[in-house]
Amino acid sequence: MEGGGETVADCPKCLDETIHEIVKSTQRGKGEDCLVRCLECSSFHTLLLRPPKATMVKASLSHGSESFAIELEVDDDEMIAVGDVFEHGDSTWEVTRIDDAESRSQDIMLASEIGAIWAKRTDKTIVAITMNDGEVSDSTKMECDPDRKFSCGSIIQIDGKRWRIRGLHTGKGRTLTGSRVASEIRRIYLQLPKSSSSVRPRK
Repeated sequence: MEGGGETVADCPKCLDETIHEIVKSTQRGKGEDCLVRCLECSSFHTLLLRPPKATMVKASLSHGSESFAIELEVDDDEMIAVGDVFEHGDSTWEVTRIDDAESRSQDIMLASEIGAIWAKRTDKTIVAITMNDGEVSDSTKMECDPDRKFSCGSIIQIDGKRWRIRGLHTGKGRTLTGSRVASEIRRIYLQLPKSSSSVRPRK
């Protein structure tokens, strides 16, 4: 048995969180029982400290147009909220939706009560690209950092070929001027620079 030190805990007499002196602690399996004294009212009570149990939460992770299902192991008393960020598979993910057992969307829930969560990758983003060469149009995708900036009128290189950014499409519409970071862009429209455009003979 060892004592000493202080901790913050709910005092049943003060009915509030207060600073407690740890009088003694006793090991109980993987946890411990601590006899503590409230420094506000001097009353004694016992804190039962036990490690949280693990629970499995169903999760759907998406990166661009691809998604896959996994199960995340978390503490059953952990609160999970929309906007929370976590690490999985050397990547960073952000929770975008939480459903309860009845498939009703919630903003925050206890892990043990969650039916499923959805998350998107945030350390990398995928941007759709449309390349126009006269009447010929082709599409591809580019993976890049979310904060990479793209500017209308600038030149980028794709597969060894130079293209000029003609327009940027965000969720709010298309713009032919200005700059946006990759995380804000849904599609980039490209055209060949004038010096590289295909030369078609006049009829």
